[in-house]
Order: sequence, then C-alpha cells, then structure tokens
Amino acid sequence: MKRNLTRAFLLGFLILAAGCASQSLPDPRQMSFAPVTFEVPDVQRQNLPNGVQLYMREDHELPLIEMTALIGAGTIADPAEKTGRSDLLAKLLATGGAGDRAPEELDQTLALMAADLNTAAETYHTTVSLSLRSEDLAEAVAILADLLRRPRFDPARLEVAKRQAIERIRRRDDQPGSLAQRALKQALYPSHPLGRVPTVNTVQAVTREDLVQEHRRFFHPNNLWLGISGDFDPAELERLLTDALGDWRRENFTPQQVPPLGPPPQPAIWVGEKDLPQTTILLGDIGISKDNPDLHAVRVMNFVLGGGGFNSRLMREIRSNRGLAYSAYSYFQVGRRLPGPFVAGSETRSEATAEVVTLIREIMKRMREEKITDEQLQVARESLINSFVFGFTETQEIVNTAMRLDYYAYPPDFLVTYRDRVAAVGAEEVLQAAREYLHPEKLSIVLVGDRRAFAELVRELDLPEKEIPGPEAAGVQ
Repeated sequence: MKRNLTRAFLLGFLILAAGCASQSLPDPRQMSFAPVTFEVPDVQRQNLPNGVQLYMREDHELPLIEMTALIGAGTIADPAEKTGRSDLLAKLLATGGAGDRAPEELDQTLALMAADLNTAAETYHTTVSLSLRSEDLAEAVAILADLLRRPRFDPARLEVAKRQAIERIRRRDDQPGSLAQRALKQALYPSHPLGRVPTVNTVQAVTREDLVQEHRRFFHPNNLWLGISGDFDPAELERLLTDALGDWRRENFTPQQVPPLGPPPQPAIWVGEKDLPQTTILLGDIGISKDNPDLHAVRVMNFVLGGGGFNSRLMREIRSNRGLAYSAYSYFQVGRRLPGPFVAGSETRSEATAEVVTLIREIMKRMREEKITDEQLQVARESLINSFVFGFTETQEIVNTAMRLDYYAYPPDFLVTYRDRVAAVGAEEVLQAAREYLHPEKLSIVLVGDRRAFAELVRELDLPEKEIPGPEAAGVQ
C-alpha cells in the first residue's frame, strides 16, 4: 500500500513538473520591478501640561503594549567617589518597591501580569521599560507612575544590589576583552566621568539617601520623555496618563552637568598580563560627537576601514589575506554630548601581535593617503543606507528612536535626510575625513596577553609603557 502511494505521488510530481516546464518562464534578466520606496515611520508627539513629552504609535497586530520612560539623568552626573550610584538607582527602581507595593509585592504583581520590567542607567539618561499585555494597561500605567514618582528604594534590596555590583567588579577582568575595554576607556578619558568605572569602595560608599537625593534632583515631569507603542486606544491612554501623572507638578531644576573633556591623552601602550596564547588588541583615540559636520563622511570612511565586516580593509587584509585573526574591526562611537571613542581592534595568536598592530596602523595610514575606489564607495554608501532602513522594523524601537533624537536635540530632519546625506558623500570627502580623524601615530594602544610576546613591539614603537591597573585598584582583595 505504501509503495503504491509513493508511486502515485512521484507520478503526480512528474506530471506537474512537465507542465511547468512546457510553460515559457520569463528571463530574470528581462524582469523589471517598481522602485522600492521607504518613508520614515511617523510617531505621534504630544506635550502634557506638566511638561511630560509623550511619543505614541499604535500597533494592533498583537495584544501587547511597550512603554519606555527616559529621564534626563545618567552616569555622567555621578561624583567620582560614588561612581556606580546611577546604576544602583536604576537597579532599585526595578527591585526596590514603589508606591504602596513592597518589593516582594511588586515582583509578584509583575509576574502575575506576565509583564517584563527593565531599567538601565546610561551615560546621559536613565530608562525604565515595561512590556505587558494590553488588557493590563491601566495597572501598568499606575505601576510606572509609582516607579517614577514614588520609588521606595528598599534598604535590604539596596544591599543586595550592592553585593551584586561588587561581584561584577570582582569578575569583570576575568575576560581579556573586558579588561582591554576598561583600560582603553580609562586611557582615553583620564580624570573624566567618561573614563571612570565603579570600584568596590565607590559602590560601598553609596547610601539610600544618595539615591533619594538623586531622584529628588532629576525625576520631574518636565525632565521625562515617555514612549508608548502597541495595542491601545489613544483616548483611553491619555485618560490613564492624566489620572496617574496629571497632578505631578513641574519643577525648576538644574539639569545634570556635563564636564568638558580635558587635553587629549598622550599616546601610550597599556599592557595587561594574561597567561593566554593570544593577544587582545585595541587601538583608540577620541572620536566625534553627533554635532560634527563630518558625521556622514566619517561613517562611510569607517565602513571602508573596519566597520563593513568582510567588505572592510582591516578584515580583508588581517583575516582573509593573511589569516592572522578571526575578526578585525573599527568603529566610531558617536557621542551624544561629548566626543565618543574611535576604536580599532582584533585578537590574534601571541606571536602575531606585532604584525597585526603594524597592519592596523599601516591600513589607517593608507586611508589617509589614497582615495577609496568607486566600488568601495558605492558598497559603503549602499550598505549604510540599507542598514538604516532595517532600524525601523520594531514599533517600540521606532518610538524610542524618535524620543532619543528629541532628547539629544538632533535636527528635526535628521532621519529624513540621513540617506541623502550618506549618498552624497564622495571619495574626496572620505579622504578628508580619514586625514582629519585617523591618527595612527597618536593612538592609545592596549595589549592584553602574554607580554613576553610583544615586548619587542613595545620597544620598537617607542611609546610610554603603562601597566593596566589590576584588581587591587578596584578594591578587590
């Protein structure tokens, strides 16, 4: 029986295939399609009377809602002796209870709602994100209002958060990549909040009163951006927000201060000892901020240098041509208020350390001396434009992007003109960007691995050699 069924299936398939073959299929080379168009998705904006800036986008595909609150206070405002304070505040917003709910009660309520609560302190802002079912919108708005207005900062939960932070400090240098990133950050931004990292002592110094004071300074309705997307009725949402936030009075407050950067760091080689058969390599410099007029040219230039994966020169030369590393890359972390870092990096076997460092510097030098080819320019521009489009696939990310752009005072037409500005970058502008922002001889160099393997390189480069501070510098015993 099974054999007969199999024969019948095969016979039917052959008859179908023969019928398809008898039809004339179009030549793919002769096919034409309508041009693909893309419009930046629209986000509804509304300012509440007390200063809350509201961003909304409806999406009824699923019965879900996502909310993100952005508060204008971040780690940049932490005093040096209490570095890590903002991270603890963010953690306690999620775990320390709020309003009439003790920590355990809040945990249980969120679990029963199947809601997902996340908080994070970033350099210039803090976020509170809540994902939930649309049927729980009313209770979720009330919870979010309590988190923002009436956090309890439970002392026992604070001690738990501090112990967890100290454990992360104890472990953060276990991985060579983490150690190298920390060292480069401190090398590029010495004595500045951007270069600070928490230590055991600074975390232990944070008190509950510190969190209360920081909340009192910065958590005001006129310092709040609120983005909401999903399956909601705008009229109902507005009523719920009015009930929960309408009596929250705006305040005259001093925004967080952003200390200016000091003089550029002097190039040096920072060495970290690890008993490993490979070296983690990072080279870095101070890069650019969002207000830099060469922003788009720098993006195109960096794509060709090391940001384009296998299309980049670093990857092609170091991995594909020479087989010295699995990956080689570069990036400009564009600063929102102050210039962010430029970083180039790789990992290679110990004996190839000098060759890889030399190659990275030489490739940068060639970027400064020669125009890129028309093909490289076209690939870079098209790749950046195409990846831009894929940044608008998630509804809440669309809302969050609009919210952040306004918070950081980007030009109103930034998204609309982005593709045209990238497409307008020419080879000459890329060359000028390389000459302006790539300085191989001024880079801070971080090497983590068996220092015997790169001792000669350190001598040849004739740069000051500095030891990456060990765990004892972080108060780890």
